[in-house]
Amino acid sequence: MTLLAILIGTIAAGVGSVWLAALLGFSVLARYTQHMLSLAAGALMATAFMHLLPEAFESEAGAHELFALLLAGLVFFFLLDKAELWHHGHEHHQGPEQDHDHAEAGSDHGHHHNHHHHSRGEGGSGGWAVLAGDSVHAFGDGILIASAFMADMRLGVVAALAVLAHEVPHHIGDLVVLRRATGTARAALMKVSMAGTVTAVGGLVGYFLLNRLDDYLPYFLVAASSSFVYVALADLIPQLQKRLSLRETAAQVAWLLAGIGMVTLVSGLAH
Repeated sequence: MTLLAILIGTIAAGVGSVWLAALLGFSVLARYTQHMLSLAAGALMATAFMHLLPEAFESEAGAHELFALLLAGLVFFFLLDKAELWHHGHEHHQGPEQDHDHAEAGSDHGHHHNHHHHSRGEGGSGGWAVLAGDSVHAFGDGILIASAFMADMRLGVVAALAVLAHEVPHHIGDLVVLRRATGTARAALMKVSMAGTVTAVGGLVGYFLLNRLDDYLPYFLVAASSSFVYVALADLIPQLQKRLSLRETAAQVAWLLAGIGMVTLVSGLAH
């Protein structure tokens, strides 16, 4: 009975949150793509810095080890990004020209900047990092939900609902990134939904090996954080760094703060 409850709770939280995010997000994506990028960046950073990392550091795990893992995660996603860019450039026989675009992208806010990020989106660099982070995060969520159900059935239901509510804001961000990486809303929804099913895997593993895995939960949380921080700062924020009017800049900042505020509010309600 407990195992069945864990499976239902984890699937509802992991996949249900993705579909709810899609209902809320895709309806406005077409008209407000740039605003959604700002919202996504704020949501991903807030998820990492105000939810996952504090939870990891509240554990008995050593701060030095957790920071080392965070750094290793950022370097890993940087290398993954490099591999994706090299592969994409190689496929299109761009080679040195793409490297030249790369060098110009940081200072040129015009045509090259946009072209570079468009190519990067097609290459799927941000997409892989988001999916990896989502999967690790979902696995950790599954363990959390399983532990709550094993402690008390009502607590498990509350935990599953809390995870579902918390996941919606940053899944909106994930879907933005994946839609740009894959080119279609359907492909983005399917990929993020598949990552969401890892919540059930975490629930199963948590059910059978909870006592052994409990000590590793902080590390899962930090690994997920590194992917969200990397995507926000290396993939999303650079796309927002264009020369804009004062009004457009204010809108960008407002949507970024809205993403942060949304996750903070939902996390507060969940707790």
